[in-house]
Amino acid sequence: MDRGPMCRTRGRDSLIGMIEVQDLTKRYGTALAVDRLSFRAEPGRVTGFLGPNGAGKSTTMRAMVGLHRPDTGQVLLNGRRYGQLREPLRTVGAMLEAKSAHPGRTAYHHLLCVAESNRLPRRRVDEVLAQTGLDNAADRRTGGFSLGMGQRLGIATALLGEPDILLFDEPVNGLDPDGVRWIRTLVKELAAEGRTVFMSSHLMSEMAQTADHLVIIGQGRLLADTDMNSFIEDNSVSKVRVRTPEAEHLLSLLKAKGISSHKQLDGTVMAVGVDAPTVGGIASTHGVMVHELATEHSSLEDAFMRLTAQAAEFRAGQR
Repeated sequence: MDRGPMCRTRGRDSLIGMIEVQDLTKRYGTALAVDRLSFRAEPGRVTGFLGPNGAGKSTTMRAMVGLHRPDTGQVLLNGRRYGQLREPLRTVGAMLEAKSAHPGRTAYHHLLCVAESNRLPRRRVDEVLAQTGLDNAADRRTGGFSLGMGQRLGIATALLGEPDILLFDEPVNGLDPDGVRWIRTLVKELAAEGRTVFMSSHLMSEMAQTADHLVIIGQGRLLADTDMNSFIEDNSVSKVRVRTPEAEHLLSLLKAKGISSHKQLDGTVMAVGVDAPTVGGIASTHGVMVHELATEHSSLEDAFMRLTAQAAEFRAGQR
């Protein structure tokens, strides 16, 4: 059975596929989970949703599909609230938690029940089972599924209605490396078809390879809404790595110039907040032998940690 893209590229008006979060606020008692949050996720790209633990990511995503009622504000999908959608599964597909199917049902019957209750064609059951690699497990009861298989079934359920919008909360949890690569390919294909893919993940390396755009929140508030490259560039500190047999001498020279630096465990010198020509010039002027001089490029994780340092719910103590 063909496991390629499951639906055609569609023409769109200005609202089809659009997620609009407008001044969203949600409290649980005295705890403020989401605080006047506003952003948009647009069709044709993968939007990564990041934030420290307790930032309000799951609350926001559940509010998108009507599982949480906001205190103020709203979320619009294709220009409507979720409760106003005539055929919700044809507009938005969501995988918000693994293994949500009844454990006594087979994968096939779980999907069939969802399809029939939402007036979706039965052929879609076989199609999404094949697309998610579950066709050989169709007759197995979901109670015996691993976490990774549960994730695949949740994604299959989200894909049933061929929706314009897809919401995935930690979709790679429990997947082996092959499954992680499959998710990466799938979400890119869905975005390439013109769909809106909105996904959260705590795996920064995976998000860096998957997302085109980032929405980052902390303590329920928006911290960043930008493309991947701009975010890393704007939240990075330049670092220069130097390999030299005169590490202590170079460290003293850099200190005298007011440049923050330290020696790493492998003996190399790391200079922070400065560029390579400046460090190389100091070494050359004072006759310091240099075997290697290289700029260290920040990763998504580095930039994320820098931006959210003060917004994390729990932080390790400084030593």
